[in-house]
Amino acid sequence: MFRDNKILLIREKIDGAWALPGGWADIGFSPSEIAVKEVKEELGFDVLPIRLLAVMDKKFHNHHPEPYHVYKLFIRCEIVGGEATVGLETSAVEFFEVNRLPELSLERNTAEQIKTMFEFLEHPDKPIMLD
Repeated sequence: MFRDNKILLIREKIDGAWALPGGWADIGFSPSEIAVKEVKEELGFDVLPIRLLAVMDKKFHNHHPEPYHVYKLFIRCEIVGGEATVGLETSAVEFFEVNRLPELSLERNTAEQIKTMFEFLEHPDKPIMLD
């Protein structure tokens, strides 16, 4: 989610660092339904999923090794209602400029991934990333 050329990030309670909203997919929910659910739970906004931007395999993006093989789906969403609030897993919600990113929760997102999302903002017709 973007506003005024800034990207929305949440501060994770578990490590005090910042990440894009999201979470594990629940059985029986589509990717769009998970995006809507996670954003509402983590930061209080109602969103409309607009476009799949990327499907990234965590093993190719400088994440720490983990016991699971994880694909991360990046979905552009538009805020259509609600207001910023913190949830059970989050302690802050804020928009950041690309050149002023806070300390990131590297288990969740890398600076390169966040910068790639800004490329989609600048170039809305950029092809979906698959790896």
